[in-house]
Amino acid sequence: MKKHLQRQVASRRQFLASSVALAAWAAFPPAARAGAEAEPAAGKQRLLLKAIMWQSLNVKGTVLQRMQAAKEAGFAGVEPMSHMAQDDVVAALEQTGLRAASVCCATHWNETLSHPNPSTRERGLEGLKQAIRDAKRYGATSVLLVPGVVGKQATYAECWQRSIEQIRLALPLAESSGVTISIENVWNDFITKHEEAIRFLDEINSPWVKWHFDIGNIIWYGEPIDWIRALGKRIWRLHIKEYSRDRAMRSGERGRGFNVPYLEGANNWKGIIKALNEVGYEGGWGIAEQGGGESPAGLLDLSTRMDKIFAG
Repeated sequence: MKKHLQRQVASRRQFLASSVALAAWAAFPPAARAGAEAEPAAGKQRLLLKAIMWQSLNVKGTVLQRMQAAKEAGFAGVEPMSHMAQDDVVAALEQTGLRAASVCCATHWNETLSHPNPSTRERGLEGLKQAIRDAKRYGATSVLLVPGVVGKQATYAECWQRSIEQIRLALPLAESSGVTISIENVWNDFITKHEEAIRFLDEINSPWVKWHFDIGNIIWYGEPIDWIRALGKRIWRLHIKEYSRDRAMRSGERGRGFNVPYLEGANNWKGIIKALNEVGYEGGWGIAEQGGGESPAGLLDLSTRMDKIFAG
């Protein structure tokens, strides 16, 4: 009983802290929110709002019940998948007071923009456009996009060319909607060096295409701090993810490196937060993509650990 009460108190504290931060953020005019913390005073921590990816919000229930669980754990926002029932998502956002930090394109792995079949690429483009429409409806200013996959169906050069062609076709809708297309670094054997990420964005050459930096995904290939310093203000959203090189090496399977709680892996979180402050990260949101969100207690643990990370 005592432990249950302690959890309730902790959850309430997280809720209040999140509500205060969200109210402060909402006080800024919409056009100024993205850069509200662009130039913090010396020694001041940049404001990072906590959100959680829909696929990490694994408590059972309706859309509303799942969002309520995130709210009670202290999260200020969620990252819905595209192609969800828009009315359900909007109603849940309104009832909980959560915000849509981003929208993750639900089609980019199966109907890739790099596919050799033009019809598949066309469906992939429509999937991206739907993600943009969803984001506009939810008030999000970013969509997460995996640009393509290198492998049997596409060489690196083909993935590069095809994905850029398709992304450019979505730019008019992105601009008219006020939604940025944010490219995520994932394990797709594509863009594993920050020099390539910069070249990719530069070739598209649009203010409506930036980067969704996944901190945990990059550790197998390089150091997050190097990527942050290189990409700078091109980073528009963050996925907060832990990774353990030791666990991956011991198991012989690199994917096992993700099975580790926040603050117990290879991430140099203090250095990462410091680097984000130095480059002037403007996206506002740090979005959890992490195991453990299957229960209220697990969500509270994720939220508490993120508070420690964001404290720098």
